[in-house]
Amino acid sequence: MTNLDSHIILFEMNTTKTHPIIHKILDLKRITSEEALDLYHNTDLITLGKLANHIRIHKTQPDIASYIVDRNINYTNVCITHCHFCAFYRKPGDNEGYVLPDEIIQQKVLETKSLGGTGILMQGGLNPYLKLDYYKHLLELIKNTSEIHIHGFSPPEIVYLSQLEKKSLKDIIKSLIDSGLDSIPGGGAEILADRVRNEISPKKCSSEEWLSVMETAHSLGLKTTATMMFGHIETIEERIEHLDKIRHLQDKTGGFTAFIPWTFQKGDTPLDAKSIYSHEYLKTLALSRIYLDNFTNIQGSWVTQGEQIGQLSLSFGANDLGSIMIEENVVSSAGTSFEMTENKIRKLIEEAGYKPFKRNTLYNNMPN
Repeated sequence: MTNLDSHIILFEMNTTKTHPIIHKILDLKRITSEEALDLYHNTDLITLGKLANHIRIHKTQPDIASYIVDRNINYTNVCITHCHFCAFYRKPGDNEGYVLPDEIIQQKVLETKSLGGTGILMQGGLNPYLKLDYYKHLLELIKNTSEIHIHGFSPPEIVYLSQLEKKSLKDIIKSLIDSGLDSIPGGGAEILADRVRNEISPKKCSSEEWLSVMETAHSLGLKTTATMMFGHIETIEERIEHLDKIRHLQDKTGGFTAFIPWTFQKGDTPLDAKSIYSHEYLKTLALSRIYLDNFTNIQGSWVTQGEQIGQLSLSFGANDLGSIMIEENVVSSAGTSFEMTENKIRKLIEEAGYKPFKRNTLYNNMPN
């Protein structure tokens, strides 16, 4: 960033008291949670976006935006947690509950490969009928079908499996690795503040348990992502608490490959909260880039925000647009549905002024 750009940012600030925080950010210094809260409340959207882009330029290849071709496979929708924000799950015994047959799993994997896909995102409900042997079989089935990266089983699934089997998190994760698990997605984080979790997902793992799964996985050499589902009942302070917890763990382990924030989609869910507007999404995205100074990759969410805001996210700190989503079931169950192809996502990136780069699950660059 030039001196002129720095002066423009300082001039556009709403209050002079925030200037020292701006100087810290421009000097690439870490800000505190109190400074993040001050920044959120006392900085306009455009200025916050410029600050986030300043960090993005120094943390990533500035002229490139990445994406991946992969598929979400939700192997079961049976779940005991009854999360208030979810329209996807079905209770045990429900006629609409399912566990995908092996043949369907194999078909989805082969179709993903035929479309140029490099990975499978495997997630499902907390199904009391599925034990560790099922998960080992599922991983081995996929690996025997095709050598493809398996990004699977979010922390709540692993915690629940640990409880069912009466085994430690470490033993469960080691068994999954031995059967073919390559990395763990950050699903189930929602907001890592237990006041929020106790209201929207009281039967799901606690914040501490979510973090324990990730720390254990990192100790075993497994990379993971971190996520945040926001814009429901949480406060801004609790969003920052969430960011602070994952920043602290990243300091400790360095095992997160990316941070992926997205917004709550009201749709057919029972949660009494309104979905937030794109303005607040972009502001929170930008704050995430600024606060998470030990994360290289921040992902924009075209899935919940649509194509245009997805493009705009690349100027608010994001350096990645995620997957083209060959298949997606959870967000669409809540009534939000946007479609994407590889050609379309490349065009969106180019129109936003960046070079598209196809990556793999671990955020390694791949040939175009």
